[in-house]
This record gives sequence, C-alpha cells and structure tokens, in this order.
Amino acid sequence: MVRSLAERMRAHEQQKARLAEQEAKLKDAERRARTRRLIEAGGLIDKAGLLDLDANALYGALLSLRDGAGDKDQVGKWAALGGRTFAHEARLRDEGKEPVIVTFPTPLAKDATNALRAAGFRFSKILRHWEGLAHVAEAEALAQAHGGTARLVASAGSRPEPAAAEAAE
Repeated sequence: MVRSLAERMRAHEQQKARLAEQEAKLKDAERRARTRRLIEAGGLIDKAGLLDLDANALYGALLSLRDGAGDKDQVGKWAALGGRTFAHEARLRDEGKEPVIVTFPTPLAKDATNALRAAGFRFSKILRHWEGLAHVAEAEALAQAHGGTARLVASAGSRPEPAAAEAAE
C-alpha cells in the first residue's frame, strides 16, 4: 500500500522527534559524567591537601602537572604513588574492623538508618539486614541504641581447613 505524502511527513517528524530526544539524553548523560568527574577531581585536590591554596597557586600547580602528563614514565610513577596511597589509607581505615551484620526486629526510623550508613553499613534488601566492616564493640553499641543486635560474620580465614578438620577428628 502506498502511503500518502502527509503520512510520510508525519512519520518523518516522529523520527526527527525521537532522534532529538535521544540526542538530549546523550547530552544529559555527558553532562552528568562531566559533573561527576569534576566533583571527583575536586575531592582529589582536597584529599591531596591542596584545596587551601589560592586559585592562582592551585592553577599554576595544575599547569605544571599538565606539562608532565605527556611523559608516560612520570604518569606511571604518579599512578603507582596514588595506588599505594589509596591502599595504605584503606588499610588504615579498615584496621581492626571485621565483617558485621546488624539486624533489627522492626523497621528503623530515618535517624537510625542515617547513623548506620554513616558508620559504613549498607542495607541488604534480599537478606533484610545491615552489613559492613566495623569495630565489633561500636557496631554492638549502635545496634543496641536502636533496639537491634550485631553479630560478627565468620570470615573464610577463621574456618579450619578441611584436612585440618579431618585430622582433628
């Protein structure tokens, strides 16, 4: 069946509208990715202790970094230093922490969920409990303050090896 000119024009306008919508979505995604990257860069500048520099000094420091960014060896050294520092900070942050599960008999108020998130816990929708790395005594105190209980999760390293278990029997 042959479509009329009006039908073809309407189909063309619909296709143009769909393409314009797709283009707007792509631009929005690009804008969001750029904003996320800028926030991340600002966080790294703060983490490096450079946020207190005045704008001219910070810009000059960044320009000197830009000049060295073309040198692959230098970039490799920077990446290694950054990786080691991140790993060291993570070890210090998690030192003495163990995997803990916190449960509550009833749903929690917003202040309690905020306190748990601030302590590094996240809620498992499937298992219906809070889980995270924490100092056990702190997790127990937090759980008790809101009517719940905390328990240590047995880590894989704390279980006896099968051969050792059989030898013990």
